Amino acid sequence: MRNSFLYYGFNKEDLLKALLNISENMQYISVLVSNINQKETSLPKDYIRYDLIAGVGEKDILISDTNSFNNLSKFHAKKKDWLFGYLSYDLKNEIENLVSKNIDNFAANNLSFFVPKFVLLFKNDILEIQTYQSKEYCDRFVKSFDFSNLPICNFDVNFKQRDDKKSYLEKIEQIKNHIKRGDIYEMNYCQEFYASGVRILPESVFLELNSRMKTPFSSFLKLKDKYILSASPERFLRKQGNYILAQPIKGTRKRGCTDSEDNILINKLITSEKDISENIMITDLVRNDLSITASKGTVKVEELCKVYTFKEVHQMITSVISEVDSVYNFTDVLKAAFPMGSMTGAPKLKAMELIDYFEDFKRGFFSGSVGYITPQADFDFNVVIRTILYNLVNNYLSIGVGGAITIRSDSIEEYEECLIKAKPLFDVFNFKIDD
Repeated sequence: MRNSFLYYGFNKEDLLKALLNISENMQYISVLVSNINQKETSLPKDYIRYDLIAGVGEKDILISDTNSFNNLSKFHAKKKDWLFGYLSYDLKNEIENLVSKNIDNFAANNLSFFVPKFVLLFKNDILEIQTYQSKEYCDRFVKSFDFSNLPICNFDVNFKQRDDKKSYLEKIEQIKNHIKRGDIYEMNYCQEFYASGVRILPESVFLELNSRMKTPFSSFLKLKDKYILSASPERFLRKQGNYILAQPIKGTRKRGCTDSEDNILINKLITSEKDISENIMITDLVRNDLSITASKGTVKVEELCKVYTFKEVHQMITSVISEVDSVYNFTDVLKAAFPMGSMTGAPKLKAMELIDYFEDFKRGFFSGSVGYITPQADFDFNVVIRTILYNLVNNYLSIGVGGAITIRSDSIEEYEECLIKAKPLFDVFNFKIDD
């Protein structure tokens, strides 16, 4: 059993800098940041558990490409410990009879988790550290924190597009033809912006990205030579006891320059038939996914199509809950709902087939999930969107971005929405796209 020690006098900003400074000497580290002042911000119910949670260093590692959910279940049962890591979007190829042959510059495993040497839980200005080491060892770890500023993020990167604008617009019309034929009624189509041969400092990039976007499910995940730098606004799933919470997002508007402009944009989102339709379609899909492992009659929509405001965007969020039937393992819940409906479409299987057909890159980490699992088999996972991916081996940089396509979608508006979502990430690299 881990020992638990409390420390006082820290603030989240300094603690984040210290952990990013530590990262340079670690092969495995995960830092999850909420960026939410719950006293000042209206949030969905049960939104945030920790201001910051981190796993530092590795005691043991699980890497899996086959039978992965079963391997995760066995690994957790054996360790009965904290796990930090990710679920790749391409786990879908294990769940369904699917393949992905698109361009792949990351070679992400289907899932990977590590048991950390230190678990850091920060909430209400109190830092709890859980470790197998002594108090004296933990004290030395804390005293080693380096709170100095990271190098300034000043990287000019010229991103290329897998889809140019003309190709993107043509594909949206082709996808709508599939909707007209009844193959699907919604599909999440994404495109990749990328750069090769780029050297960056991932810790500095994440600090800059996080300060710009301040999203509730931000994550910095380093797995040896691969980095996930995420400013995600979206939760995939959370489990606490037998209680499951899903919070899909569909519907995005940029922030206004004034309160008056903000109010106009919020009202347009609240009354948008297209966005409401997208959100409700995915809500129905999520309800179905949760019902697979839920006790009868426990799947409920707590909040439907509610608009919340974050630093860079307004988002339409729905909260769906269920209670897990006791016959199911925690990995059964994840498997039944993965990949998340907000990143696939409906029906899910056909949407995923068409995603592989129309998209030009293998998603891998992107639109997968980063999070943690507790010793008690509770968990919390985000959706890997608004994210910068970096492969140190080939100095490859990737930003995926997309949106839900329905029969009401306007191809130009969908393209412009992609650019709104990607702009804060481009800004980190002083990149401006010619749209």
